[in-house]
Amino acid sequence: MILRRDRAITAILIMLDVAFYAGRSGTVSAADIAERSSLARRGIEPLLQSLSRTGLLESIRGPRGGYRLGRPRRDISLVDIIAAVTQDEPGHEDGPQGPLFAKVIDPTWKQLDKEVTAQMKKTSLDDLVKKTESAGLKRPLNEPITFSI
Repeated sequence: MILRRDRAITAILIMLDVAFYAGRSGTVSAADIAERSSLARRGIEPLLQSLSRTGLLESIRGPRGGYRLGRPRRDISLVDIIAAVTQDEPGHEDGPQGPLFAKVIDPTWKQLDKEVTAQMKKTSLDDLVKKTESAGLKRPLNEPITFSI
């Protein structure tokens, strides 16, 4: 994949996991997200914090705590998610230079980026949840709370 950015892809995966597994009223833990995604929990914590800071996720404390969406999934575009986790990244000013880059590669890349961004603005988290459901993935059944004294 040419336009791959690991931070952005991981953030989209986290948001889809929360949207799919937490449903409308539940929460999911960072540990569960990390386990389902085969990622290290400490590796996704900064992304969870960035997504929470921007209001895309809501962090709930307590024994039934975890993360849930901060807004309806139909109102969250892929561009929103990517912007939340890449805004602190430094620019890439130390890249290639020269006339071929300046006159051909850079303008072409900017145009492609513009087209991809326009498509990502049209794609919501809700669209991804629908694709997840049509792919046959199932949400686990909630286990009843049991107490023993």
